[in-house]
Amino acid sequence: MTKIRIDHGRIVDPANGIDAVGSLYIADGKIVAVGEALADFDAEQTIDATGQVVCPGFVDLSVRLREPGQTQKGNIQSETRAALAAGVTSLCLPPDTKPCIDTPAVVEYIKDKAEQAGYAQVYSIGALTQRLDGNELSAMFALKQAGCIAVGNASAPLGNLLILRRAMEYASSHDLLLMFRANEASLSGKGCAHEGAVASRYGLPGIPEAAESIALAQCLELAELTGCRVHFSQISCKQSVIKIQQAKKYGLNVTADVAIHQLHLTENDIEPFDSNYHVMPPLRGTIDRQYLREALANGTIDAICSDHQPHDLDAKLGAFPETESGVAALETLVPLGLALTDQHRIGLAQVIAGLTCNPARILGLAAGTLAVGASADICVLDPALVWRVERPSWRSAGCNTPYWGRDLTGRVTYTLQGGRIAYRLQDISAVNRV
Repeated sequence: MTKIRIDHGRIVDPANGIDAVGSLYIADGKIVAVGEALADFDAEQTIDATGQVVCPGFVDLSVRLREPGQTQKGNIQSETRAALAAGVTSLCLPPDTKPCIDTPAVVEYIKDKAEQAGYAQVYSIGALTQRLDGNELSAMFALKQAGCIAVGNASAPLGNLLILRRAMEYASSHDLLLMFRANEASLSGKGCAHEGAVASRYGLPGIPEAAESIALAQCLELAELTGCRVHFSQISCKQSVIKIQQAKKYGLNVTADVAIHQLHLTENDIEPFDSNYHVMPPLRGTIDRQYLREALANGTIDAICSDHQPHDLDAKLGAFPETESGVAALETLVPLGLALTDQHRIGLAQVIAGLTCNPARILGLAAGTLAVGASADICVLDPALVWRVERPSWRSAGCNTPYWGRDLTGRVTYTLQGGRIAYRLQDISAVNRV
């Protein structure tokens, strides 16, 4: 493999408490030195990172690749290319593919397709129940043996709490992480927006915060009963933050993440005729957003994810409630993350930790670090590069983002995966730069 030196960058590695300008040395796909100068290192390639941030490659806890089953929206090739352009070197694939990830055969198919795409670090989340029907438990141990890193039911509801309890007991007995999307379906119904003033004004079916917080509270009770490790995916409201904070205080083995758009947008940003604002959980109120930001800053929320969900044009056509939820969020992950540091006084190291070492710790992966000997999964980003979200530089097959046509600040310039330059912003001065 090529010997690479990354020079003069601001090296930020929260896992090892590093935040300093220096050089990074890579050989045989591994990091061989950080910060210090190696006089005898004969680099075959040098990357000048002056004025840029050098950090571990991101670990994304929720990325839909739309393959198998929905290739009209995207595929493993297109979406892993988008991931590399976003600095994401490891990602979790939720189980709601078609067919869903409830058999080892589907896991193997995804592995093969990811390797063909040159992006081997796709980690499947196994289905908690067969066909995600919420009633009959999947063969979790077989899924773990096939390579599933966790189990979950994505957004599909479970039949009742007894099924959830049995699933948690089963997962716990096999030391499997349960990834839980808190939503009480009987309360959320066919809602498409936060139950509040905006939904009322435009006649949109509302989803109360209680749909999330009640389901989360029930899961916490069962986590205490069963001893299952639980990760709460994409929480969105104040009451959820308070309950997770209390659970951690009393020693429950739980973690949580938040989607990056929930840290920026609220119900007040919704354009009721623009389905790119149709997301699940829905965009909440300004108080909820403030609680989410504070929870990220104080460690109650452990990680940030993109919750990337690319869609084709048909999925987003029609009246707001009739469209499919979700945003294509990978390529806006870096500028929105950096905006948290510029506008909301969350430290850069905290944001990067939420994208690197914290999700790696949750999943038990040897990733998210620039430690000597670690795999050289690295992101180099320019925090001052202003660019426009437009088709020429957009890699995902899905263009469904509320930021389309807007100017954002911060962009990945290089992504290294296993010591290989997997992505390079070809012409930094020309490609969609404002």
